[in-house]
Amino acid sequence: MARREDYERRTEELLTPIMDEHHFELVDVEYVKEGGNYYLRAYIDKEGGINVDDCEVVSRALSDLLDKEDFISEAYILEVSSPGLGRPLKKEKDYMRSMGKELEIRTYRAIDKQKEFFGYLKAYDEKTVTIETEEDKELTFEKSEIALIRLAVHF
Repeated sequence: MARREDYERRTEELLTPIMDEHHFELVDVEYVKEGGNYYLRAYIDKEGGINVDDCEVVSRALSDLLDKEDFISEAYILEVSSPGLGRPLKKEKDYMRSMGKELEIRTYRAIDKQKEFFGYLKAYDEKTVTIETEEDKELTFEKSEIALIRLAVHF
């Protein structure tokens, strides 16, 4: 297992009791390097949305546990935040929650001369995602073709 994956997995394990205690949902954990700094990010949510105080409670509790466990060898910046409106679909529960909702899909390569698609999530499995467009056209994508899949956000 890669170091990044191990850090993310172990952080998720530390977060689980915190999430349960506060009735929050752990959406994702990522460990990334950006601009010369490492970031450990936890994205949390709850019914009605997450606020700054919620993030602070989780950040303080997680920070204490990370200091105690001390399994990340590099210096890093801990961030706890809401996943935001346009959060990507990554896990089974993300797809389940998004059934019937409008999605934005961006593909790595052009399909019929376009790389961006919008439609309502109709079906999914381990390998594919099917949407229905405004024109009542069904489109099925291999997950390996998808660069980004998230809830559509219109302003």
